[in-house]
This record gives sequence, structure tokens and C-alpha cells, in this order.
Amino acid sequence: MKNWSWIPTLYFAEGLPYVAVTIVSLIFYKQMGLGNTEITFYISWLYLPWVIKPLWSPFVEIIQTKRRWIVSMQLLIGASLGGIAFTIPTDNWLQSTLFFFWLTAFASATHDIAADGLYTMTLSSHDQTHYMSIRSACYNLAGIFGQGILVMLAGNIQVIYRNGISYSWSLAFYALTGIFIGLWLWNHRQLPIVLEDHRGKNINIYTIWRKSYVTIRAFFTDKTAALLLFIFLYRMPEGLFSKISTLFLIDAPHNGGLGLSPQEYGFVQGTVGVVALSLGGIIGSLAARRNGLRRCLWPMALSMSLPELIYIFLSYILPNNFPLISICVFFEQFGLGFGTTAYLLFLIYYSRGKQKTTHYAIAKSLMILSLMIPGLAAGYLQELVGYRSFFIITLIFSFLTLAITEGVRRKN
Repeated sequence: MKNWSWIPTLYFAEGLPYVAVTIVSLIFYKQMGLGNTEITFYISWLYLPWVIKPLWSPFVEIIQTKRRWIVSMQLLIGASLGGIAFTIPTDNWLQSTLFFFWLTAFASATHDIAADGLYTMTLSSHDQTHYMSIRSACYNLAGIFGQGILVMLAGNIQVIYRNGISYSWSLAFYALTGIFIGLWLWNHRQLPIVLEDHRGKNINIYTIWRKSYVTIRAFFTDKTAALLLFIFLYRMPEGLFSKISTLFLIDAPHNGGLGLSPQEYGFVQGTVGVVALSLGGIIGSLAARRNGLRRCLWPMALSMSLPELIYIFLSYILPNNFPLISICVFFEQFGLGFGTTAYLLFLIYYSRGKQKTTHYAIAKSLMILSLMIPGLAAGYLQELVGYRSFFIITLIFSFLTLAITEGVRRKN
């Protein structure tokens, strides 16, 4: 029962800053008047801390205890979110908020390392499996709160104060700051103290880097070219598509978007979408468990093309019917969740061995890099060709996922 006092709040605190940095920031900068080229370029660079996370994870292991890392990073995240809130109404709001988003991202990535380390160190293998669903549920709940409730809060404040956009977002981030300070206070009191959670001794920087080099080299030498291409390319079309799909929902109709208000977006994407994504992941896991990953790999890869098809449909009809938009987003996110399950199970399966935890972390870093790189140019491409043509291009690009999946199926 004691584990219930810290596991839910720990993984809620893990998911919330990631959502704030990678998703909520899109809506915030769009409402503040930035173009899609600038938005996707800036936000894609914010993925970098999660990409290079394996490079500094050894330092987290030895500099101080994981418990102290968690508490320190939660306080830093709260302060960084407060910095965003404070600087939004200022003249240099763009440079200032980007700096604090960067600080939040680095603190969040470090928090992830320490949180997962404390979780595996504290719980037995049986308990880790038992609480895995709780972890996922709380992480998804953070997604609902971040891109759902928080965005709707900003939209409601805009209605009350007659479109005071910067003021509404400042208050929303102040509210998020208060929540994170509350999480920090709670976890400071409730996180377990583990005897094995101690700083490394007699370990120097050379030893750390040598160990990291050997581990990374082993990861790449153990994998065939087909496997590495699959890890890197499977979700790359999603990296091109995901940010623009969000901007399409909230962009004005005269720009080719659907013109959803923050309240509508918060409900349709932050609530309906997150539930559908989770449901797709659950059904995908059950299907893979029942039929085997190899048999499910192809239909799951096909489902990764479903979002592009749905958004092509939406870009042609530009509906004003909110229930129709909600249904489309539900199936789009369900397809994404179902298709991503194959990929995550694949990473787990091919990260087996003595260094499975580290190899899985490297594989996830490659996954995030595959989302980051196409996102840098996504906004520029969209503004060049328009939303409709952009979604058609991403559908063609999604054939890359199907091709690399077929290559892996034949060789494994």
C-alpha cells in the first residue's frame, strides 16, 4: 500500500513536463502569433534532451542519490514553468520562454532517468510488472491534464478577459507551476529511501565515458542494419505529421485549418485523443500477446497510415461539425496507439540481454531522434504546399514505414 503513495505522483510528474514542452507549447506559440515554420523548428529542438539522455544517465547514477535527483529536478521544473509564466507578458517573451522550455526539457529528461532508476531499485520484478499499468495510466493522465485541462483553462480565461492571450497563458502556466510545486512537496515526503540508492565511489569521468562508449558500441554492433533502420525509420513519418496535425486543428479556416478553440482542442485532442491512444495501445498489446508480434507487425504498421488518411479527409471537407471532428481524432489516435505498440514491443524484444535497460534507452533515444529530425522542416514544408498537400506527402512518406517493416519481417 505504501507504493501507492509515490508511484502515481512520480509518473504523473514524469509525463506532465513532457506534454507541456512538446505539445502544449505548440498551441501556446500558435496563439501568440508564430508561423508554423518557426513553431515546428523551435519545438523539434526541444526534443534534444530526451535524445541525448543516455549520454548523461551514468552521471545521474553516481553524483547523488536518485531520490535527491528526483526531488531536485521536480523543484527545478516547477521553477522553470514559473519562469515561462513570468516572462510571457514581457517584450522578450519568445527568447525567454524558449530558454525556460529548454530548462524544463533538460530537467524532465534527468528526472526520467532518476525516476525509472528508483522504480526498478525499490520494487521487485513482480511488483514492477504489477505497477506497470499504474505507471502508464498516470503518465496518460498527465497527458489529459496537460493538453486537455490546461489548454481548456487558457481558453476559458481568454473568454473571460476577452481574448487576453498572453495573460491567459501566463495564468495557465502559473497554475501548472503551483501543481508541480505541490508534487515536489508531496514526493519530497513520500519517496522511499533505499539503502542501495547511493552515490558511486572510486569512479572517475574516464571510467564513466569508457563504460558508456562500450555500451553504445555494443548496441550498434549487436543489431543488423535492417533492425537499426527499423528502429530509426518506423516512426519518422509520424515525426513529420504529428506537429502539423495539431496546428491544423487550431489554425484559422482561411489558412486551411479547422479553427478549433482552445476549449474544443483540449477536449477533442487532450481527452478524446488521449483515451483513444491509450485504448489503441491496450488492444495492440493484447493482440500481440495472443497472436505474436510477427503476425501483428504488418497490420500495426498499416495502422500508422490511418492518421494521414483521416487528416486528408478532414482537409478536404473542413467540417464545422464538432462531433465528426471528435470521431475522426478518436480513430486517428487509436490507429496511432495500435501501430506504436508493435514498435515499442519490438524495442523491448530486441533489447534483451545483460544490458537490456541501457540498450532499450538507446533505442528510445533513436526513436525520439526520428521524431525530431523531420519535425524541424515540417512547418516549412506545410507553409510551402498547404495543409492538404502536406498530408498527402506524409501519406506517401508513410510507405517508408511499410517498406522497412516488410524488410524486418523477412529477415527475422
